[in-house]
Amino acid sequence: MPEWLALYYREPLELTHGEGRYVWDAQGRRYLDFFGGILTTMTAHALPEVTKAVAEQAGRILHTSTLYLDRHMVELAERIAALSGIPDARVFFTTSGTEANDAALLLATTFRRSNQVLAMRNSYHGRSFSAVGITGNSSWSPTSLSPLQTLYVHGGVRTRGPYAQLSDAEFTAACVADLEDMLGQVHGTVAALIAEPVQGVGGFTAPPDGLYAAFRDVLQQHGILWITDEVQTGWGRTGDHFWGWQAHAASGPPDLLTFAKGIGNGMSIGGVVARAEVMNCLDANSISTFGGSPVTMAAGLANLTYLLEHDLQGNARRVGGLLAERLRAAAAGLAVVREIRGRGLMIGVELTEPDGTPSPRAASLALEHAREAGLLIGKGGREGHTLRIAPPLTLTVAEAEQGAEILGGVLRRVQDTIGTTIGGKERP
Repeated sequence: MPEWLALYYREPLELTHGEGRYVWDAQGRRYLDFFGGILTTMTAHALPEVTKAVAEQAGRILHTSTLYLDRHMVELAERIAALSGIPDARVFFTTSGTEANDAALLLATTFRRSNQVLAMRNSYHGRSFSAVGITGNSSWSPTSLSPLQTLYVHGGVRTRGPYAQLSDAEFTAACVADLEDMLGQVHGTVAALIAEPVQGVGGFTAPPDGLYAAFRDVLQQHGILWITDEVQTGWGRTGDHFWGWQAHAASGPPDLLTFAKGIGNGMSIGGVVARAEVMNCLDANSISTFGGSPVTMAAGLANLTYLLEHDLQGNARRVGGLLAERLRAAAAGLAVVREIRGRGLMIGVELTEPDGTPSPRAASLALEHAREAGLLIGKGGREGHTLRIAPPLTLTVAEAEQGAEILGGVLRRVQDTIGTTIGGKERP
């Protein structure tokens, strides 16, 4: 395996099976899962409705490709198109979020006849050559080479950077002015702006509600497309909305929407939704061998049906709000915690050193201590200093309370270990 294929923990963890919100390792130890395989086990581990759909379809036929009709793919596409909010929508299925963003970039640059793309600072859109080329996070961008000319704008991070001290309205106005200034200096036609409504790998950071609507007003004056990357924010995870872009809906829906992760509940599904004129702009052959496979489409359809019928968006809002409240209470007075942010069941805990700088060592310690206590979490942020908390959307109140209690103890241990300063005195 490559050296850059990193594993969590000093002693890597082998997971063998799961049920509900819990997973077990090879030694038989149980963990409460607050990361869901990077926000991918969206409903629950071993959800009977999904495992049954997968088994039944696997018993009929595993693979056909997009050269043949598949009933599940058509039905899932119809449902996603209707849910997307994009008028006259078309859906193309891929196998991952990276590939979905690749496809969206192909569509946007072809439609606009331009390779210039706007992206957000601190962003992440995948690990392929083109996706790395629009990623605004140096920790995940191993090369400066790219088929695209990427221009980065402000707005994705609310509480750090040159506009952090402004009010929400002033912050939005400053970011819009930055966008307009940049467009005034660009030579040629810009194809699209691609943006995560909540930055995932970036540490669950987000702009004020309405910022992308304000951006949209400017983009439309230039004919520039808006791509919303919903790989981590889609399907109701943020609680308040089904899609992250809906917090910025005042100027209408996006032109393209990318999705992946949670829809398959662990099966490899990604995709792009776009207005028909944009989706149909390709004038060369294009198929997908594995995108929209019979098994993954059966899983996605069963998973989406379960999510909608059980109002998991509402559960994310209610239980996620409780979890965030409990975490804030547990972190009160702990200077190692700079900020607890997020929406629904998408919560970030940013950790700092005694001098206020980002602390990747604190985040690494937190992961180890949480594992010892029977809880799995993730980490992100530009410096790898933010804990990422994103349980399956069926999380119960009791499990949220349990996880918050564990995390409170973890954060206290981390603070004691790194000697964070409180009230001018450094703790041993």
